[in-house]
Amino acid sequence: MYLLTLPLFVLGTTLSLAQAKTDKLLARLLEKHPEKFKTLLADPEKYRIQILYTQIDRNKDNSPTFKTYRYRVNAQEYFNPASTVKLPASLMALEKINSLKVPGLARETTMLTDSAYQGQTTVRQDSTSATGFPSIAHYIKKILVTSDNDAYNRLYEFIGQEPLNEGLKAKGYKSIRLPIRLSRFLPIELDKYTNPVRFLQNGQVIYQQRLVKSNRDYKNPIPILMGIGNINNEDQLVMEPRDFAFSNNFALEDQHLMLRALLFPESVPAQNRFHLSPEDYKFLYQYMSQLPRETAYPPYPEKDYPDAFVKYLLLGGPTRSERLPEHIRIFNKIGQSYGFLTDNAYVVDFKNKVEFLLTATVHVNEDGIYNDGKYEYDEIGFPFLRDLGQVVYDHELKRKRKHAPDLSRFRLVYDKQGQN
Repeated sequence: MYLLTLPLFVLGTTLSLAQAKTDKLLARLLEKHPEKFKTLLADPEKYRIQILYTQIDRNKDNSPTFKTYRYRVNAQEYFNPASTVKLPASLMALEKINSLKVPGLARETTMLTDSAYQGQTTVRQDSTSATGFPSIAHYIKKILVTSDNDAYNRLYEFIGQEPLNEGLKAKGYKSIRLPIRLSRFLPIELDKYTNPVRFLQNGQVIYQQRLVKSNRDYKNPIPILMGIGNINNEDQLVMEPRDFAFSNNFALEDQHLMLRALLFPESVPAQNRFHLSPEDYKFLYQYMSQLPRETAYPPYPEKDYPDAFVKYLLLGGPTRSERLPEHIRIFNKIGQSYGFLTDNAYVVDFKNKVEFLLTATVHVNEDGIYNDGKYEYDEIGFPFLRDLGQVVYDHELKRKRKHAPDLSRFRLVYDKQGQN
């Protein structure tokens, strides 16, 4: 039996979301390390820092309780969620497969994407998969292991713009706004149209859907202006703020809640959960925590895909070559775009019996120009997330627990065992 000690925002309240919320514990943890955080703490508003940290304690029956701490958490302070939106799309794609109840239709079933409208592209094969064909499972694997953009777009097209957005809002993730594909730079109107899709078993079509057009407008009702300039799609510098009103939105507290709903579904209200099978959960847990070097299809060379490639907290991002210690696993989804870095993670240390949830975002764009490729990721952003993860992890190592957690549920078999 899970004991609910949910923070107020998780229960759906709208109390003072317009003001940033900070708890003393997180503020003190950061202030204890001026050598790591002095620059950012001097102007946290500039760097748009937001952090959520949840401590997990177990009783004698191993049932968890949760206590969440915040630093500058504010759903009204925009940050670009980038690839973090791929997690809700993965969950909704699996849920749609389950809800269709078509004999033979599963996440591993061959999925072919056709085109029927301007800007759409087809997918008939996938040389990176074991079968040579695309599938929902393979798209999700590529999303979770290396954050593949095209894989997200194919899930987006399968689900549909309106079902994706309305389905997530119905589950209580009110901040969700997902009007666009990623890295396609299509006119916004074209993202309303999603491709025809066919699923094949033994060469025979067992399910198909036609071109679908969304009937809703997911533009933010007011402009979201940031910066002083923007390089547009014609590669021209326009000296006026960039408007993120047509961009995706996924507030930090919703990200944190969704991760908890995935890892500890019984601990959140039924509304917030996803309709997944036990096999779906195991599949997601595996690929959220599997490292690129442990992946068979496709194989990812470690020199190009280090452990830190999509593990920002603790490790510090794709330019770091350190390996993750064997006794630690990180179940997470990251985002990186427009100078925004975000990581939404559950960290497990099997040796020291430590577990915690940590979600954070930071913005680094010193010149105030978007799309110029000049962001201080390596100088400021990645070091901040690495240091934040390490500081919280060190705090967890010292934190006393009445009962050591049984973390066996999160010990998984990976594609390539013994690669550590």
